[in-house]
Amino acid sequence: MFSYRHAFHAGNHADVLKHTVLIAALQHLTEKDAALTVLDTHAGAGLYRLDGDYASTSGEAADGIARLFAPGVPPLAPALQAYVDMVRAFNQGSALRVYPGSPFIAQRLLRGHDKLKLFELHPTDLRSLAGNVAQLEAGRQVAVLHEDGFEGIKKFLPPPARRALVLCDPSYEIKSDYAKVLDLATDSLKRFATGTYAFWYPIIPRPEAHDLPRRLKTLATKAGKGWLHATLTVKSSKVTPDAKRPGLPASGMFLINPPFTLKEALKTALPQMAELLAQDRNAAHTLESGG
Repeated sequence: MFSYRHAFHAGNHADVLKHTVLIAALQHLTEKDAALTVLDTHAGAGLYRLDGDYASTSGEAADGIARLFAPGVPPLAPALQAYVDMVRAFNQGSALRVYPGSPFIAQRLLRGHDKLKLFELHPTDLRSLAGNVAQLEAGRQVAVLHEDGFEGIKKFLPPPARRALVLCDPSYEIKSDYAKVLDLATDSLKRFATGTYAFWYPIIPRPEAHDLPRRLKTLATKAGKGWLHATLTVKSSKVTPDAKRPGLPASGMFLINPPFTLKEALKTALPQMAELLAQDRNAAHTLESGG
């Protein structure tokens, strides 16, 4: 249960997709004056050292955020540029040593009257998260909760100002996470039908991974809610028909009640992600919406 550490994967291609979407969504949601509550169900440590033992062991950032920092990168789409600018703000000069996780990206974009609720169960990541958040001196704006985010968010929905973004990105190392995501989406829409819900998931050769976006689409459609589904593939999952290729080949973001500006933002950002982060000729992207 406590094996997954995002530090090994910080700044990889999945983070590029997830955090580009998160930033674009929050930039839109913070345009209205009313307070916004952001709920992060699997917050992780919040900040990651890309030159530390964990990240350098996997080296996944080299084929993710580091490619967007490389010399000679062409002009980026606005949404992708906003993501790169966000990561750059946590680093000094041209060096890329620190990667901000979703808690710190969200906190940087929130206003003083907004709230951020961070859930984390892993004891080591919880200590790191609490220590990192304490340095923000954000006071009561940010709450770190040693709870299961799948259950913990329930007491915060609906939020006082009736505006919320829920980010749900479990590791999916436990197969039951797929069902828990669907349960969370179902329950949350009943509690707070107008919230924005963003679900990250890995695209791997497992039936549950392919069923999840389809079932989320069905749920949103039945509830009469708009939805958006973006995927990024950087490589094939197999070297040969019988041999799997190591590492995550692709991931997706599924949003219910997405900001209406998000699809246009991703129309230009996704093709660039696929081109710049490609690891073989199977790199691709998809973008669809409904409702």
